[in-house]
Formats: sequence, C-alpha cells, structure tokens
Amino acid sequence: MKTILVTGFDPFGGEPINPAWEAVKELNGYESNGYTVVTKMIPTVRYDSVNTVREAIQEYNPEAILLVGQAGGRPDITVERVAINVDDFRIPDNKGNQPKDEIIVEGGNPAYFATLPIKHMVSGLQHAGIPASISNTAGTFVCNHIFYGVAHEVHDKGIRCGFVHIPYLPSQVVTKPGQPSMSKEVVIQGLQCMVDTIATGKEYEVVLPKDYVKPHD
Repeated sequence: MKTILVTGFDPFGGEPINPAWEAVKELNGYESNGYTVVTKMIPTVRYDSVNTVREAIQEYNPEAILLVGQAGGRPDITVERVAINVDDFRIPDNKGNQPKDEIIVEGGNPAYFATLPIKHMVSGLQHAGIPASISNTAGTFVCNHIFYGVAHEVHDKGIRCGFVHIPYLPSQVVTKPGQPSMSKEVVIQGLQCMVDTIATGKEYEVVLPKDYVKPHD
C-alpha cells in the first residue's frame, strides 16, 4: 500500500499545545483509495524540522507529504501555494534561533510551488462545509522553512508535497478575545478530506440524497 506522510509541529510560542499535531496524530493509519497515512511530530526548530522529515521520508518512502502548521488569527484552513527561500523569524523557534533575512538553502530556487492539488483540496473542504481558502504566503517562520526545505528535498524525487495552515483550537483563544478558532474534530475531518483528494487526485464530489429536489432559480 502506498503512503502519505502527514506532519504536525510541536507546541511553540508559549502555547501548551499545537493544534497541528493534536489533529494530525489522530490520522495515523487512516486509509484512502489504496493509501495509508503515517504521521510524524516535527520540532518547531529551524533545520531540525527538515531533518526530521528527511528521516521520515527514508523510513516510509511516501508518495506524498502534507505538512500542517498552526496559523493563529486565520479563520479557516488555508492551503499554501508557495514557499520562499528566506528565514525571517518574528519570534525565536524552540531552540532560540531567530534568523533575520537569511537564505534557507544557499543556491536554492527563490521559491517552490506546492505540488499537491491545492484548488481541489480547497474545493473539497468547502463542499464538506469546512471553511477553507488558498493562501499565497506561508510566512517566514518555521512553517515556511519546512515547506521550502522539504520541497527542495523532494523536487527531483517524484514526491508530491504541500503545506496547510489551520486555526487555533477553541481552548487556545479563551484568553485571546476576538481570535477565530476551529474545533479539533472539524480539523480532523478537513485533514481526512484533503488526504482523500490527494489519494484520488479528483475534486470532491457532492453526493446528494436520492430524493433531493433542486430549488428553482
């Protein structure tokens, strides 16, 4: 059976949990259209993050990689289009690294585009009733770092990869008035939906009840 590697970061920035890993770990063993999901927790650390994924690639030989991270303040699941070759951390990572305007890979491409079907993934989420959109910036913190680093690692290996940001969990915004959140259950459903899209290569198809009557315009 073919494998899809799904990763989520450990907590960072003073948060006790990271919704990315809290949701991702529930997908381990999920099966879809001949694919099995394997999951991995990733350190929120500059180069360690990519090294951890590199080791997981050697262990699992995945056909595709879905990287997942937290984006506090975003109201929906955002599927990233592009990673750029720069680290410019607003806060330190979990080992105290805080690079400013530094290249991730010397001599590397300025950017890499996701090779997952990002528009189909967003369409699938929306049809499933889950707020989602395409994002054109993964930031310049460890999320962008791992997206760029992994894309650079696999671009000539035939492994598809991409990155998805998810909102805070409700428990995280209790002390953050006005910040949007999304329940872990909905995030898990969204991740499963995206895995299904990656596995089938098809846009989500709405299955209507047999007795459904289309309303008149």
